[in-house]
Amino acid sequence: MNYYQHPSAIVDEGAQIGAGSRVWHFVHVCAGARIGAGVSLGQNVFVGNKVVIGDHCKVQNNVSVYDNVKLEEGVFCGPSMVFTNVYNPRSLIERKDQYRDTLVKRGATLGANCTVVCGVTIGVFAFIGAGAVINRDVPDYALMVGVPARQIGWMSEYGEQLALPLSGEASVMCEHSGATYMLQGNVICKMEAVK
Repeated sequence: MNYYQHPSAIVDEGAQIGAGSRVWHFVHVCAGARIGAGVSLGQNVFVGNKVVIGDHCKVQNNVSVYDNVKLEEGVFCGPSMVFTNVYNPRSLIERKDQYRDTLVKRGATLGANCTVVCGVTIGVFAFIGAGAVINRDVPDYALMVGVPARQIGWMSEYGEQLALPLSGEASVMCEHSGATYMLQGNVICKMEAVK
């Protein structure tokens, strides 16, 4: 075993967990889960069978990553945030054949206690504020807050708000990386610093 597993954690036979990952207290990883390298699964995390978690993700305490959720590399899931996989659940009606796919792209942050309603895509390095409810797709680098969530700005890959309007033509340089973020309409692209 090339990862750490706390004695209280349960990792079902068949689960794939990458090198250097850490599986902490009272975690349950189901047999079909695929977890990358350098991942941290905090206390009381549940990972379903049809889940993919990319390298270097951090899933904080009390998060359940249900079937049909995919986290790309470097995603941060804050404490007690929520994923769903059925849009209109009923206890008396079986809907396992109606699971909707949820994709969280590389580097995104999902703040503490936020909720991600199934069937959405959250863009690269997007930032979801604590307690927000995501019920539609989120653009790359977008800063989202509220219930339901609305976009209030843009975030750098470093994790700081960019001094850009929500739409229009503008650019700003990140003081930490030297990268320039260019806004064209309502889409951001990042230009790496020249070395």
